[in-house]
Amino acid sequence: MGAKVAADRFDLADRELFRARLHACVESLRRLLAERRFDGPRESIGLEVELSLADRDGAPRMVNGEVLARMATRDFQTELGQFTLEFNMTPRTLAGRVFDDLAEELRVAFGYADTVAGEFDANIVMIGVLPTVTGDELAPTSLSQVDRYMMLNDQILAARGERIKVELAGAETLERSFDSIAPESICTSVQFHLQVTPDRFADTWNAAQCVTAAQIAVGANSPFVFGTQLWPETRPPFFLQATDSRPPELAAQGVRPRTWFGERWIDSVTDLFEENLRYFPALIPLRDEEDPLAVLAAGGIPQLSELGLHNGTVYRWNRPVYAVADGVPHLRVENRVLPTGPTATDTVANAAFYYGLVRALADQEQPVWHRLPFATAEENFHTACREGIDAELTWPDPDGDGLSTRPAARLIEETLLPLAASGLDAYGIPATDRDHYLSVIAERCRRGITGAGWQTRVYHQEVANGADRRTALSRLVTRYCELARTDAPVHSWPIGS
Repeated sequence: MGAKVAADRFDLADRELFRARLHACVESLRRLLAERRFDGPRESIGLEVELSLADRDGAPRMVNGEVLARMATRDFQTELGQFTLEFNMTPRTLAGRVFDDLAEELRVAFGYADTVAGEFDANIVMIGVLPTVTGDELAPTSLSQVDRYMMLNDQILAARGERIKVELAGAETLERSFDSIAPESICTSVQFHLQVTPDRFADTWNAAQCVTAAQIAVGANSPFVFGTQLWPETRPPFFLQATDSRPPELAAQGVRPRTWFGERWIDSVTDLFEENLRYFPALIPLRDEEDPLAVLAAGGIPQLSELGLHNGTVYRWNRPVYAVADGVPHLRVENRVLPTGPTATDTVANAAFYYGLVRALADQEQPVWHRLPFATAEENFHTACREGIDAELTWPDPDGDGLSTRPAARLIEETLLPLAASGLDAYGIPATDRDHYLSVIAERCRRGITGAGWQTRVYHQEVANGADRRTALSRLVTRYCELARTDAPVHSWPIGS
């Protein structure tokens, strides 16, 4: 669903001129909203899934160019690192047997990618962060040789004025520095797109912000970075530091990072684009030939490509997306919270939980975000990253206006899964599909097992059996790939070999 911007369609502009162009884009969007020129009430979804490539020992394999050249499909694209790919699913209406359809397409696509990768001694790994990446492989030459990646690398480093530093403390401590944005490439995620009408956008985005912590708690799958055990879901804090364009002095002054949760509930999609313009200088000031206000005045629909280009360098966990399809504009919420994997079934279960829960919360007469402070929702998110399924999350009491803190697994089982079920019912999802995929989420809660939990248990078992760190991580990835190919959900995976 996410269109990639081709640099050769643009002219390099100075940042002040680009800023003026962004103002014109936001004003054009405001007028389009006022004129109600957007697509109708049909709600559609799409998925983007990022994948890692590993060799037979589980180490990263830098062959995405060769794999893509051999593929007989354009559904797969490059990602930032040469050991990563991205799979883009065809958008479809959120109704009927859509989740079974998604699961089948993912199984076929992953199987095909794994077969093609095998021709280059590589395996597909559906994981948030590949544990066997040491960091030594991550040089500018490890980036996919695509202009937009090279330009992004140059601009972030120029804005920082120094090397990128990563400092994280979890079960262990990590401190590294790099001379490129290559570390960002280790973070692979799944993005859930939901197309909504302008009238529904603010409620949908607010609801999506509310549920990020629950998504992370039950979907964590990134406990290792450079072989160091950190948080159950280390990808978000690591990604924030790996994309940080702020010099240390600006970070100390409270200047916002480009990867952020946000700071308030919204009333309109324009709130988010205005924040982008207010807080974040253009990293890639490439000017399009289109004059959006002139196009609008002539009765046309502007592409607002510069708005999309700038928006693509602000890494919100729930990102607004404006796009035009067949001459009709539409809006989407792009949920970027979850890591990839572990399986197609797990991915679709995560999707069903997210889409159903967001629908239910957006439909409520007394919205959760009127009772849940924004800062509390953000703290829930960070807590879920640090503690995973063992997190304690704060949520409004079912009766009354108070807040209470409960174990994440109990909150999800007792409150959020029933809401997700009602949301899926509202979309017309068959009860058999609804119950099948939501039961995967329920079983993770009941057993206290996520992808992150499985990884850490296997790793520590290998170490207890005498393996050194490198060998334990290698065996972990090898076993992970074997079990992922069965498509059995991760809560059912055995710990022993």
